[in-house]
Amino acid sequence: MNKYVTRRQVLSGGLGLAGLSLAACAPTAKAPLPAPVQPRVDPEFVLNYGSRPNEEFPLPAVDPKVLKPQYRRQRVPYQTQEKPGTVVVDTSRFYLYLVEPEGTAMRYGVGLGRQGFEWSGRARIAWKRPWPTWTPPDEMIARQPELAKYSARNGGMAPSLENPLGARALYIFQGNVDTLYRLHGTNETASIGRAVSSGCVRLVNQDVIDLYDRVRSGAGILVT
Repeated sequence: MNKYVTRRQVLSGGLGLAGLSLAACAPTAKAPLPAPVQPRVDPEFVLNYGSRPNEEFPLPAVDPKVLKPQYRRQRVPYQTQEKPGTVVVDTSRFYLYLVEPEGTAMRYGVGLGRQGFEWSGRARIAWKRPWPTWTPPDEMIARQPELAKYSARNGGMAPSLENPLGARALYIFQGNVDTLYRLHGTNETASIGRAVSSGCVRLVNQDVIDLYDRVRSGAGILVT
């Protein structure tokens, strides 16, 4: 090896070392932070229980943490002698079934009040109303005098999100006699699957709208 190194070689080597030195001092690129994990959105739940902005009174979405999976609307196998179109309320399990052909039913979770337990038997859905007026019966007003302002004589309580009948109501008659039994909506999601202090059979508003659209006036109803 030639021990005599030219000036060009020294400069060349020096620049190379300087380049290495500068490269060593350069900051390294930071790895991107991982994106925050977003909670999984169930598209079927959003479809069934999302907000309803086009309603007369826009409905907020249902909180999936409050409505338990077993009480969410779903089609289930259902063997019965009842004809398709019949509504069956199982008060012991807090379910409402709308009988379909071919051994299935659309099942909804419900909440039940005092009247929901007191009445049972066969009847018919005499009529249906969207965003109904609520008129508490005289017996309820006797227990809660503050409700007198909503009596039938005073025109009832106007439709709203706070109205106890919610977005839809289905009125139950035996012959021409009003049973005072209602299937109706509620914005109190936590009451589904539970017995509450008053009322008949309540479904979350998104479910009572779905039921309202499927059931015809005059359909039979069986409460057990």
